Amino acid sequence: MIASQPISHPASATCQAWIRRLGLSRFRNYHQLDLTLDDRMVILVGPNGAGKTNIMEAVSLMAPGRGLRRAKRDQFMQNAKAAQPSVSDTAQSWRWAVSCEAVTELGAFRAGTGEDIQQENGRRVIRIDGEAASQTALAERLAVSWLTPDMDSILGGSPSERRRFLDRLVIAFDPAHAGRLSRYDRAMRQRNRLLEDRAEDRWLCAVEQELAETGVAIIAARQVMVDALDHEASIPVAGFPAARLAMTGTAESWLKDMPAVDVEDRILAAARHQRQNGEMNMPGAHNSLLEVQHSQTGQMAETSSTGEQKSLVISVILAHARLQNQRLSRPPVLLLDDIVSHLDAERRLALFELTAALPGQVWFSGTDSISFAPISRDANVIHLDKGQVV
Repeated sequence: MIASQPISHPASATCQAWIRRLGLSRFRNYHQLDLTLDDRMVILVGPNGAGKTNIMEAVSLMAPGRGLRRAKRDQFMQNAKAAQPSVSDTAQSWRWAVSCEAVTELGAFRAGTGEDIQQENGRRVIRIDGEAASQTALAERLAVSWLTPDMDSILGGSPSERRRFLDRLVIAFDPAHAGRLSRYDRAMRQRNRLLEDRAEDRWLCAVEQELAETGVAIIAARQVMVDALDHEASIPVAGFPAARLAMTGTAESWLKDMPAVDVEDRILAAARHQRQNGEMNMPGAHNSLLEVQHSQTGQMAETSSTGEQKSLVISVILAHARLQNQRLSRPPVLLLDDIVSHLDAERRLALFELTAALPGQVWFSGTDSISFAPISRDANVIHLDKGQVV
């Protein structure tokens, strides 16, 4: 049977980025967890509700943002039944915390994030080697990427879902992109309030100037990413479809034909014109549309079957991981949460082959250990149940 064929890592795939220790404290359904790993693949196996995705989520917090579930901080903390730490317990107590020791091409380092009980504002804290750090600084040390079942149909989802997916891919190459997105969203909310309050034209012009400048920078970064992925994902690989990617939109079409400063002027003029006509919308980064096409069939992702949409998003994620290694020399730790369970044996084996060739540590999770038979002999296999290693 195909599923019983063992897979070994090719010599060229020596692991260059991996997590050798992961610690969780009062995180989700874990009161305490301490995993020690080597640089091989990681397989988390256990029944539904065992805590596999929670561990994946903890690792994803080593990347900018809110993790693979996009959860709020208060959702990370173990439920109220857990004993709450006291400030007097230790010099540094945490409502919840995630820590890791990682190894990359720059060497080994320690990183952690959590919510300090001594801080009344409840802000999430990040530290690298014991020193306070930013999410951008952490992203420059360790790349983390992921794919979850919720993302299976994201390429055929709403325009906003596709933009969010694309932006996460951009941030892996350009951490400052996250700051641009925050500024743009803040300015857009401010413009909407000013329009509702019928504010003076000069205030609206100032906000629209920021939207134009920041929006063009966002669109340019997205376009660079889409062009790179369009080339890399169009290269055929065994088991998964080649994909073509494009980004469309009014401002996007302008940027292809004129300098950025001229696009900013066009956006400002259009915003003013639409505002004078009683319309609240304006051209910009909030209207970008990511389009993905199946190369072999020519069908767009949004009209493809559920199975083909899943295969396309796997192709894009793997292409992105290869690009990170090729262009940044910073391969990601790749988290594939419950991805193999809905793949047939042939595609499952192809996925194992493709991920074995990646120079970053790959994490899998699933309920059935038999699905991982081809790679289990060369992996860190961790069995979980009810928030415990069993």
